[in-house]
Amino acid sequence: MRRVTIFGATGSIGQNTIDLIKRDRDAYDVVGLTGAGNIAQLAADARDLNVEVAVTADESRYSELKDALAGTGIEAAAGAGALVDLAARPADWTMSSIVGAAGLLPGLEALKHGNTLALANKESLVTAGPLLMATAKQHGAQVLPVDSEHSAVFQALIGEDLACVERVIITASGGAFRDRPIEDLQTVTVSEAASHPNWDMGTRITIDSASMFNKALELIETKEYFGVSASQIEAVIHPESLIHALVGFCDGALMAHVGPPDMRHAIGFALHYPDRKCLPVERLDLTQIGQFTFRKACEDRYPALRLAREVMDQGGLWGAAFNAAKEQALDAFIAEDIGFLTMAAIVDETLSTLAAGQDLLADVTLENILKTDQLARTTAQEHIKSRP
Repeated sequence: MRRVTIFGATGSIGQNTIDLIKRDRDAYDVVGLTGAGNIAQLAADARDLNVEVAVTADESRYSELKDALAGTGIEAAAGAGALVDLAARPADWTMSSIVGAAGLLPGLEALKHGNTLALANKESLVTAGPLLMATAKQHGAQVLPVDSEHSAVFQALIGEDLACVERVIITASGGAFRDRPIEDLQTVTVSEAASHPNWDMGTRITIDSASMFNKALELIETKEYFGVSASQIEAVIHPESLIHALVGFCDGALMAHVGPPDMRHAIGFALHYPDRKCLPVERLDLTQIGQFTFRKACEDRYPALRLAREVMDQGGLWGAAFNAAKEQALDAFIAEDIGFLTMAAIVDETLSTLAAGQDLLADVTLENILKTDQLARTTAQEHIKSRP
């Protein structure tokens, strides 16, 4: 029986992970679950799976969680420290699906204990790619990608020589506004941006999809995880969201990963790796699909992609600064303090400010990452406040 922990259990990735585990319940011992504000869901899943501990990242919700678990024998805990403590408990497989930079420390802790880390928290690679991968190597742990795009690339590369790879093509749905004129985008609402045409995801990642910041993070992830150069990585708009990624080889061949827009495929692949097992996902009928379409991902329309290339070219702590500024800009848009297009401008201004006064090419140590993260957040907030 495999011992597993699920970080971000109440989000869409976490819920899909729980769905798969429940379908083969006798194979797994779920050690712990974490969430944030959805205490009812966290407590219900903790009881259903009979976990050892349930953790809310929100310390103010501790009493609520404790009361919800009263009489079950399940331990309740709260706060960032409790997340790291859970990651230190013995486990074989850890799902890292906390959204944002908050997922970094628990992920690193799990790797220090030799766990297989199923990584859906893209910010970990963006902010600390070299540190994360070095930690895994040092402790004999394994990082398996759970983003559908990176799972697709991983699968396409099985048995292949990375030296024969010419390019990696990451596909993007284009999000909620792929067919909207760019001049209309500054006035779009949060609810409009949070409605995805293809995927069922959380609010923040869905808005990131509309702005293409999600894809920008994934470009950086590709460089950090697979070790390919920035010049080898491309992004294209693929509205059907059925081809998740393609790998091009030196003989001109393209290997594509095709599947339904269902995250249970990538999660299940990581959960069962190196084996493949049957999954409850749709089987595609190519005759009904008819065709696959692609569009250029224009960096004028999606400045997040241009910023991602700058981050990849620079390296160092640029990823940490980029992600922190992006998170602050997203918060401001959700709070309706800035417009949709202003998010990219805030990130651009923050990076320019930091590059002029800070050493963003310093060593990628945990101390430097956390320092840069905080400084970028403060700087981004200042730029947000300065907006009329």
